[in-house]
Amino acid sequence: MIRIAVDAMGGDFGPRVTVAASLAFLQGHADASLILVGQPEVLSRHPHYAQLIASGRCEVISASDVVSMDDSIEVALRRKKNSSMRLAINQVKLGAAQAAVSAGNTGALMAIARYVLKTMDGIDRPAIATQLPNAAGGATTVLDLGANVDCSADHLLQFAVMGSALVAAIGGNDSPSVGLLNIGEEAIKGSEVIKKAGELLRSAASSGDLNFYGNVEGNDIFKGTTDIVVCDGFVGNVALKASEGLASMIGAFMKAEFSRNIFTKAAAIVAYPVLNAFKKRVDHRRYNGAALLGLQGLVFKSHGSADAFAFERALNRAYDAARNNLLERVRERIAHAAPLLLAAQAAPIADVATLSTPEPVVLTVNPA
Repeated sequence: MIRIAVDAMGGDFGPRVTVAASLAFLQGHADASLILVGQPEVLSRHPHYAQLIASGRCEVISASDVVSMDDSIEVALRRKKNSSMRLAINQVKLGAAQAAVSAGNTGALMAIARYVLKTMDGIDRPAIATQLPNAAGGATTVLDLGANVDCSADHLLQFAVMGSALVAAIGGNDSPSVGLLNIGEEAIKGSEVIKKAGELLRSAASSGDLNFYGNVEGNDIFKGTTDIVVCDGFVGNVALKASEGLASMIGAFMKAEFSRNIFTKAAAIVAYPVLNAFKKRVDHRRYNGAALLGLQGLVFKSHGSADAFAFERALNRAYDAARNNLLERVRERIAHAAPLLLAAQAAPIADVATLSTPEPVVLTVNPA
């Protein structure tokens, strides 16, 4: 039995979404159970709550606090110790649940998860990883998506190792290809951090720790050139938001064309099946559920504005990760790559020692 802890109060819509999604999830998974963490007096108002409890596979844990979407990390971490978010993550730490899912404040979720669960040995910073649809008919796993705005080369190497474990566990691909996001395919392009990361990833490939494809560009994410694309959190988050806007743009276009005049309406009716299929294909809700990798426990982040369909998808992702032993697979990959990761962490210190000292600049000041 796979048990998942749910922050039932998190997100823009809270129980209105999480309760309905939880019921749908249990109806589709006979071997799963849930721990619903929230305020019972609020949860019980939902029309599906009674049916959810009657299933016999849902336990409710009371939480007195709720982390709001605009709470600072300090408030969420220090002042709301009895929040639904924190208590859900605590269930993972205690071994009562194999994974936790929340649609709440991303910064707070990462901070609380890191504080409660701690990071794995060999990992400096957890990363957020999710899938983006590609033209090859599948999805490209991208990380990091916002947890780490500034990344060093060894952080990018760690992301690649963890992302490979994620795709191997959930996607069934034991040797997923990894691309390093850059401004060009050539190894000589990019910042010094990217160039160094490329060297580390090539070393990892030669030692059998990764299947490194090479540098990729932004369009390769959606072409499906590689199974995994590694980047810093700033770039990754921009790519994520751009992909989310695509389906919305298509929906707005379809609505506009249907309302213009009789000729555009006729054309839109003919094209509707194709456009609608494409809209569903790129619908970001279908790929909801980002993994917080590098922690000593499974935590998944749902989009804050997720509806019941999208939140259920996040629950499915957490279920798949737990069922396929994602945590152990990440540990195994990290352990195998440990010598390389340690060398990468020490490399910046060695590099600094070899830097030449620049000639001093002498300024002459005219007293006049």
